[in-house]
Amino acid sequence: MLQNTRRLFGAALLLGAAMPSLAYADAQAGEALAKHGAKAVPPCMQCHGANGEGQASTGFPRLAGQNKDYLVKQLQNFKGRRSNPIMQTFAQALSAKQISDVAAYYASLPGRPAGKQVWLTTPTTPVAPPSRGQLLAQQGDWDKGIPACFACHGEKGAGIAPSFPALAGQNATYTNKQLTDWRSGARTNDPQGLMKDVAQKLSPDEIAAVSAYLQNLP
Repeated sequence: MLQNTRRLFGAALLLGAAMPSLAYADAQAGEALAKHGAKAVPPCMQCHGANGEGQASTGFPRLAGQNKDYLVKQLQNFKGRRSNPIMQTFAQALSAKQISDVAAYYASLPGRPAGKQVWLTTPTTPVAPPSRGQLLAQQGDWDKGIPACFACHGEKGAGIAPSFPALAGQNATYTNKQLTDWRSGARTNDPQGLMKDVAQKLSPDEIAAVSAYLQNLP
């Protein structure tokens, strides 16, 4: 009995030791794909930056620190449900394992570095009122039927897998484009039409304001 217990305990230790290495191996394969590409797939870093930071000027999104399940879902959606000529071509060429690997790699990277925040709290300086973008992100606008962004996307826009991505630090060009596409119906892969409903209640100025606010979150 004691001998069997020792064997089971030893096997459990070996399995526990092996699990991190297997996860790491997946991320390593994803890193190779991100940096070097594969057959019919160029390196992800060409558009999404050397460290997954994205490109604000061209609207390519930040991938670093995004949750793995969300990234997997979007790559799967690019095979049919989500429209984007560039990403559809790449996604079609990726296997299920490659999608999982590259998602694991980007999820393993640190998110946007925390920036220095300045708080206007001195006795002689009034506290700056919240911007329209901040109010929409934190509180929503219930008079217009708009829930707070953070109600679905998590505290401070950190994201909730698998359907709600991290928003904090995402470049405003990309966020603005996605909200505009949901508003027009060009993008349709949101759960139960939730984002379409929200975006249609936002004005273009509100979309710009909330996109700018989310970009500057640490």
